[in-house]
Amino acid sequence: MKSLEIFSGAGGLAKGLEIAGFEHVSFVEFNKNACESLRRNFSQRIIFEGDIAEFDLNTLNGIDIVSGGPPCQPFSLGGKHKANQDSRDMFPHAIRCIEHLQPKAFFFENVKGILRASFSEYFYYIIQRLTYPHCKIKDNENWEEHLSRLRKLSPTKYEGVRYDVSFRLLNSANYGVPQNRERVVIIGIRSDLNKDWVFPKPTHTKDRLNWDKFVTGEYWGKHNIPVQENTVLSKELRDRYGVFPPEEAPWQTVRDALLGVPHPNDKHGIPDHIFKGGARTYLGHTGSEIDQPSKTLKAGGHGVPGGENMIRFEDGSVRYFTTYEAKLIQTFPKDFIITGAWGEAMRQIGNAVPVRLSELISKHLYKLLCK
Repeated sequence: MKSLEIFSGAGGLAKGLEIAGFEHVSFVEFNKNACESLRRNFSQRIIFEGDIAEFDLNTLNGIDIVSGGPPCQPFSLGGKHKANQDSRDMFPHAIRCIEHLQPKAFFFENVKGILRASFSEYFYYIIQRLTYPHCKIKDNENWEEHLSRLRKLSPTKYEGVRYDVSFRLLNSANYGVPQNRERVVIIGIRSDLNKDWVFPKPTHTKDRLNWDKFVTGEYWGKHNIPVQENTVLSKELRDRYGVFPPEEAPWQTVRDALLGVPHPNDKHGIPDHIFKGGARTYLGHTGSEIDQPSKTLKAGGHGVPGGENMIRFEDGSVRYFTTYEAKLIQTFPKDFIITGAWGEAMRQIGNAVPVRLSELISKHLYKLLCK
């Protein structure tokens, strides 16, 4: 099945789609550094480096899925919160792709802030536009007026391709990613296909991690480190589950993700595993505890990360994740190449979709579309 990837970034979402069986026909990405990463990991001939407004959709046919992460700055909790008034809002271009290509499905990802109450009307507008992509906005019509027209539509009053659109806030840690990363996933299935999309159930839980830590001690044994006890939590878990552990797998921790990875100052031959000094803690900048999933890796303003991009060890000391370690936290394959110096590489990694989450959803989607 053929895929068009827009707003590709470094290719986390794309890699998951590829593993699931989708064939990338084209990538569209504006950032030159992200494009260089794409060229190092995918076919160079299918990468369009430039403004999506200048990408000719007429060069494509038979696209089964459109995927990507429309730039999230308008909705980011750390941004300026302009939403539809922000020129960086790329959803109109994503909708143009759906309207023109009429794919079987689309798969978009965005930040949690898109669900912010103050953006609710505009987010509803996005969902309605994705549902009825051929109901175009008119010249001199603002989005509120367009939404008013969209509200009046129904399948019987609309001529054009329609999509069944679902969205959900997902925490990547619940799907085996060693990172607490909440993102909104939007899935659309073309209505004429009569396919019912259901989001995959979580596979990993915090309770199972705590069970393995404080009931059986299995977690500490796996890492060959002294057992840490928490009698209160142990009792709570035993009262809740009895003698049987939670059915799901345990949340993956930073220590799990970096199992077997040498210290960056050791001799190792890993080109992107380079120590970066200067890490320190202060209020609100404490790092990611090694025996928990990491905090959400951040791109940060101008490529400068916050405390989320540091490991916090048991003794309270901290250091920055190397590019290689951050790549593993985002579940990129070990041989995946992220280009650029540390700050630029971390920007790309922080903006990426965890490969494991993308793979799981993409496999679910591929199976549904092949039925």
